Amino acid sequence: MYYNGIYHLFYQDNPKGAVWGNIVWAHSVSTDLINWKKLPNAIYPSKPYDQYGCWSGSATILPGNKPILLYTGIIDKNKTQVQNYAIPANLSDPFLQQWIKPDNNPLVVPDLSINKTAFRDPTTAWLGREGHWRISIGGRWGTTGIAYLYRSKDFMHWDKATNPLHSRNGTGNWECVDFYPVSISRKNGLDTSVVGSGVKHVLKVSLDVTRYEYYTLGTYSLEKDVYIPDEEMVDGWNGLRYDYGNFYASKTFFDPSKNRRILWAWANESDSKADRVKKDWAGILLIPRTIVLDPNGKQLLQWPIVEVEALRGKKVQLSNKMLVKGALIEIKGITAAQADVEVTFSFNTLDKAELFDPRWDRYDAQNICSEKGSTVQGGLGPFGILTLASQNLEEYTPVFFRVFKAQNKHLVLMCSDASRSTLKDGTGAYRPSFAGFVDVDLTGKKISLRSLIDRSVVESFGAGGKTCITSRIYPTLATDDYAHLYAFNNGIETVKIDSLKAWSMNRPEQMNQ
Repeated sequence: MYYNGIYHLFYQDNPKGAVWGNIVWAHSVSTDLINWKKLPNAIYPSKPYDQYGCWSGSATILPGNKPILLYTGIIDKNKTQVQNYAIPANLSDPFLQQWIKPDNNPLVVPDLSINKTAFRDPTTAWLGREGHWRISIGGRWGTTGIAYLYRSKDFMHWDKATNPLHSRNGTGNWECVDFYPVSISRKNGLDTSVVGSGVKHVLKVSLDVTRYEYYTLGTYSLEKDVYIPDEEMVDGWNGLRYDYGNFYASKTFFDPSKNRRILWAWANESDSKADRVKKDWAGILLIPRTIVLDPNGKQLLQWPIVEVEALRGKKVQLSNKMLVKGALIEIKGITAAQADVEVTFSFNTLDKAELFDPRWDRYDAQNICSEKGSTVQGGLGPFGILTLASQNLEEYTPVFFRVFKAQNKHLVLMCSDASRSTLKDGTGAYRPSFAGFVDVDLTGKKISLRSLIDRSVVESFGAGGKTCITSRIYPTLATDDYAHLYAFNNGIETVKIDSLKAWSMNRPEQMNQ
């Protein structure tokens, strides 16, 4: 949340080790979303209604500029879940370092119609036109995923609505539900309570079964108090994702200081449990992203917050560089282990695009990428960049495009392939060929890519943020000054680098004490 000039980030943490368990709400603050100061934990198990864990939730700013935290408390060994709240002990403290749990907790207890072990992660609250508050809480009944809806006049007494905000059969448990408006015609973000004719709503769910996140765009019916996805939306496992890689438990918030909606997400480790215990840390929060509606109205666009550009250091540029079949060009002059790369590729024709095999699952981009990797020669593509590469390419993580022709249209596949990212033993590790399709107009025969590279993570944004993929990787050779960055083309069709800009990225500093 943003409160009195300070960004507050609350996140789940285990203070006792680099494995899941002993969950508390850690707390850090920042004035610029880049440089952070860690504070004492905000919420930790201390009461009968959260003695077995303080799980995820949200922040809301109440009238009178009063912040309140809603969170899921675990009350017993069976993981029975209730919804609690906490408030600052001292509003005059600019960092809100102490939080108290009032005696009227819990606020929401599951009734008999609710699976009490799958009832968690209350959303940021929004106000209805009549002045009543709403929150949604994720859950499931059988295999049906549910976003329950609760209403309150005073934020203290909550009643479950007869109908859920939304539900979908066959999707499994819904976690970390997020529900918010986006502007149809403007690029600014909107406060969570905004409704009206110039607004669409987004419902995002984290699916416990797949460990991926999915969202739909649609209409919030004020009369029925339900969310209705647009007709063309795929509402389920084949639906749109924020990110097609290592990206989960995300949450947005409205930043009133710059009128934008910002998306945060967690990326867990992809190495083994033994590796995590050895290094004594696990999990990172990704670079914050602004999130807006694509002008086409059919998806969202994400982009790293502008503040990250303050970390840019030494810069190199290329332009009008031809990449013939088999070309491999090193991008020299920057620190490739920590870099920000923006590149625009162009090509003269789509005629050499490969035919899309009708036997492939149109929604299983990851499987297609694993079959059609960066070294498999194609027609138009694969082309892109090799990140965190060792000098002799024993290790590298390619981020690339490949264009297919399917019936009367072209499909653009975007991949971030960790399968060759390290020589380290893969026992217990996860190194997938993450991939998604890019809904991009190829009339101009151009496509852009931006990648943020930071030692064990590569966050990539295709076509201005239409498709995003995050990979976690652990090279053994391509580290620090031994990491390299290349542009490549393994397609028959020559591809041109219209422009490439790359910066060494400096490390953030902790805020002054």
